Amino acid sequence: MKHIQHTPINYANLFDDFRDPNSGAVVLFSGEVRDNNKGKAVTHLEYEAYEPMAEKMIEEILTDTHKKWDLNKAICVHRVGHVDISGCAVVVITASAHRAAAYEANRYIIDRVKYEVPIWKHEFYTDGSSEWGQNCDCSSPSHPHHHKHEHQHAE
Repeated sequence: MKHIQHTPINYANLFDDFRDPNSGAVVLFSGEVRDNNKGKAVTHLEYEAYEPMAEKMIEEILTDTHKKWDLNKAICVHRVGHVDISGCAVVVITASAHRAAAYEANRYIIDRVKYEVPIWKHEFYTDGSSEWGQNCDCSSPSHPHHHKHEHQHAE
């Protein structure tokens, strides 16, 4: 399965494929585009990725997750291109015998994908401006993968 997708993500279809007689828990996380950020009204997002590396890295994260938790299934699909408000930007689904593993693994996958995988978010605002942002929300000191983003500017 491809992890980077250029068309809208149909998480209902993905979820239906997770029916498994060994799974007592299936957890679906959908990262949705909201209409505001940092006090500004958002019109849409555009995502870009270095796809060969992103595909490989997401697969490695899923493999690592299977080793850490007793999962029956796990997937992650991230959208690239134009995504409208309320559109789905990323989906992570995990299935296991018990809910604790499914929840913990799901959070682990999305945090690593947003922190490590070469996917970039371009946010567009109603005032006509736009901003490239971090794909993760790791700038909060309380976040488990907290880091300060430093950007080099050409002079």
